[in-house]
Amino acid sequence: MSEVLIHTHGPVGHISLNRPKAIHALTLSMCEAMIEALVKWRDDPAIEAVIVDHAEGRGFCAGGDVTLLRNSALEDGGASGRHFFEVEYHLNHLMFTFPKPIVAFMDGITMGGGVGISQPAKYRVVTENTKYAMPETGIGLICDVGGGWYLSRLPGQIGKFAGLTGARLDGAECLWAGLATHYLPADVLAEAKAKIVENPSAIESVLDALSADAPDPRLAGNKERIDTLFAAESLTDIITALEADGGEWAMKELKTLRTKSPQACELVLRQLREGAACETFADNMRMEYRAAGRAIMLPDFAEGVRALLVDKTGDPKWQPATPEEIDPAAVDAVFAPLPADKEWSPL
Repeated sequence: MSEVLIHTHGPVGHISLNRPKAIHALTLSMCEAMIEALVKWRDDPAIEAVIVDHAEGRGFCAGGDVTLLRNSALEDGGASGRHFFEVEYHLNHLMFTFPKPIVAFMDGITMGGGVGISQPAKYRVVTENTKYAMPETGIGLICDVGGGWYLSRLPGQIGKFAGLTGARLDGAECLWAGLATHYLPADVLAEAKAKIVENPSAIESVLDALSADAPDPRLAGNKERIDTLFAAESLTDIITALEADGGEWAMKELKTLRTKSPQACELVLRQLREGAACETFADNMRMEYRAAGRAIMLPDFAEGVRALLVDKTGDPKWQPATPEEIDPAAVDAVFAPLPADKEWSPL
């Protein structure tokens, strides 16, 4: 069974993720197949638009192949992990710069790598089933696949909050934050896709006509707290602000933050600063390639994947264990330029 179903419906290309037991987490071969299709459709005048969705199951895409990345860190010095990032980021950048409209249907779980293949789309459709997150700090990794670009451009400190805590946003919150363009009931998605195939020049009006009023976004009620308590540039200062606040919401987020890799949190803070300063998406992906390829070689990544996904004990032993122990030079080293022939570049 193919892990990604690729076909055309007249003038519309259709990519449907088909790895339901893994909630469609992206493998290297899936990324390669998607790139091949998109390059072909980019240059085919008969193709006017592209739909990206999932074939079945409870989520759009749960992320990337972290088992491959962990094995790479433990077995081949990170070489196959870096190759995976190179190809995945080629896909992310190809979608970001694609000259024809892409419609991503983010129905259900949309995390990590799933964010990377939905955020570049011109139209990003969420539903009442959407659960969106960048949970990488829980496994000792940065919020890659373009997180440095997307999260740093969200309103106020929402991106920093989401990147550090791995907060799960529902469809209404995604729409409110600008991560989605349309909120549709899940039971009209098939109709939306059929109408897009009928008339790909009318995507926006099709989605507008089928959109529903989203519930009030809970996140909006906490925006003032988020903007105040996550304003600092260091993890230590954010923790201090949460402790000083002492309220129920602050204590809940503090408890969550303390389960994350302190080093990964500092790396994400740096990543968002770097991403905000990038002039192009390619610059951002070059920065993330350096950082992600090095982050998987740090102790926290293998340990985080072990505790959360392999042994499922939920008890990672982070190194260093506290923000105060983090060496700023170690953070600098993760983001340092690579030799010219090792740097990432777009297709």
